[in-house]
Amino acid sequence: MTDRPLHIVTGALGYTGRSVTEQLLARAVRVRTLTNSPNRPNPFGDKLEILPLAFGDPDALARSLEGAEVLYNTYWVRFNHALFTFDRAVASTKILFDAAARAGVGRIVHVSILHARSADDLGYYKGKHELEVALETCGVGHAIVRPGVLFGRGDILVNNIAWVLRHLPLFGTFGDGGYRLRPLHVDDMAALMIDHAHRTGNTHADAVGPEGFEYRELVRTIAGILGVRRAVVPVPAGLGYWVGKLVNPIVKDVVITREEIEGLMRGLLDSDAPGAGNTKLTDWAAEHREQLGRRYASEVGRRVKRDEGYDAI
Repeated sequence: MTDRPLHIVTGALGYTGRSVTEQLLARAVRVRTLTNSPNRPNPFGDKLEILPLAFGDPDALARSLEGAEVLYNTYWVRFNHALFTFDRAVASTKILFDAAARAGVGRIVHVSILHARSADDLGYYKGKHELEVALETCGVGHAIVRPGVLFGRGDILVNNIAWVLRHLPLFGTFGDGGYRLRPLHVDDMAALMIDHAHRTGNTHADAVGPEGFEYRELVRTIAGILGVRRAVVPVPAGLGYWVGKLVNPIVKDVVITREEIEGLMRGLLDSDAPGAGNTKLTDWAAEHREQLGRRYASEVGRRVKRDEGYDAI
């Protein structure tokens, strides 16, 4: 067992990290996860080593990284909240990068975001930009993988679009809904990350899927797959945000933020890069139409209920 290469994944019991872990274990790689949620259901059993993501103890964090050929970093937060903030996530990730450098990790594969360097007025993008720069200067060989929208088991955006379509009489797009996005399946994202783990030199890639949609087209496509008839109507961005605020207490979550709306409307979730995978959202949604959107997927719930699996929250 100890002769196998060691790869470390942050958040292997979560979303993207789980797909990375599945594919690494299929390659007979030794996998260790660093996680803030060690009590989540573990589908990997004793094949997965579990250690804490000890941002508060950098020396222990460095020890947990010793011997790793690759570190796959999926750690981040979606919005500022009383329980988590962009600033804290940036500071913690810099601690992780420094610990990886001290531990002699061979390569870091880091999840960023499309157009991370072109929207510093938005906190999410500013934080991702800052971390890309920190990674480039930490002294470890690296790959930066930049997704826009991911879908698949346990996703939030596509699932919750379907949830709204199932539960509300109409669907409002922010503005005219003509801005574009190219969703990528989470397993294709994981495969891309592993591919870049084995490349030489410092690399980067936009992580987009084989299908592109205008946002309003995506909503109508999902409605058609679900077999529901809903009016898809343009609404002012501010009004859409406040409707979301009204829904927040019902679902005990933050449905969407002003920054997410702004990024969506600027087209920051689109790229003209070649498709990184072959899984079409339309095919996947059709295969999972009976389950898609049946329950609301809660970002805050996943941060609070750390002993439950993502796909149950």
